[in-house]
Amino acid sequence: MTPEPTRLAYLDAMGLTAWVARYQLPNARETEACDWPEPVPEERPQPGAKGLHALLDDMPASAGGGDTSAGATEQAAVADSSSAVQAPAPQAPAGPRKARALLGDIVPDADDGAATAPTAMPAEDEVEEGAEPLRFGCQVACLDGRWLLLVARDEPLGPLHQRLLLNILTGAGVRPSQRPVFDSLAWPLEEGLPVRRPLDEARQGLKAFVAGRARRGWAPERVLVFGRQEALMQALAPSDTTDNSAQPPRSQTLALPLWQGPGLDELLADDGVGAEAKRRLWSQIGEWQAQWSDGTRGDGAGGDGARDDSDGA
Repeated sequence: MTPEPTRLAYLDAMGLTAWVARYQLPNARETEACDWPEPVPEERPQPGAKGLHALLDDMPASAGGGDTSAGATEQAAVADSSSAVQAPAPQAPAGPRKARALLGDIVPDADDGAATAPTAMPAEDEVEEGAEPLRFGCQVACLDGRWLLLVARDEPLGPLHQRLLLNILTGAGVRPSQRPVFDSLAWPLEEGLPVRRPLDEARQGLKAFVAGRARRGWAPERVLVFGRQEALMQALAPSDTTDNSAQPPRSQTLALPLWQGPGLDELLADDGVGAEAKRRLWSQIGEWQAQWSDGTRGDGAGGDGARDDSDGA
């Protein structure tokens, strides 16, 4: 005779409903209850630190270690056989205690922290705290794409400044085919950006500005700076000519010969300062006509030292 639990299991497997009386009939035998255990759904692990806490709580205290007596016997045998040899201290395995320390439950031991704490290496691109960008402003133009003009002032040139500049160029024998058109350059280009190396970034920005004007036909042979801003001169990085006065100064940033003279406002002054600035200017621009006519750089740099006028026109 098939037991009742087995019969009910067969019926359930075949998709047949096992009918059971709703009411107990008089003098009727009671229905046998199935003695099979009901399936208990497995508990899903809790996400995050709670699940890790539960796993650590379930781990035995001696996890990762063998039998205590066996370990003691083996340790005694090793000590007897090699008593003269000092064995290195075994490194403590990463157990539940360290995991709990990472979760913030307990404070790790000083020895464990000293053994496992990694050495913090400074990042190369780490932003310097409190670094400020190098700030300068100037008006930039290029005479026939050959001579780079920098006027050290934040405001655009007025008609009086432009007329004075053209008179200086004409008096020095520099006659460009077109009037120079000035663009304003203010560094930094955008405020609020992180600064790592202020001086290097300013020099790279100035170099990129000049290189970006190549599509307009700019191919500078030399740099003329009117006026003086310390930040602008730092960005241009003039070479030191104290040891060799015969060598003209150069802009190390742009790799071009560099001339720096008085500012336009200083030349327009009515007092003795303006007269002294003009005398100093005329004594410095005597070679401009020859340099403009033959298109030489004036630095003696091999094939880059000369250029035909037809190329710069």
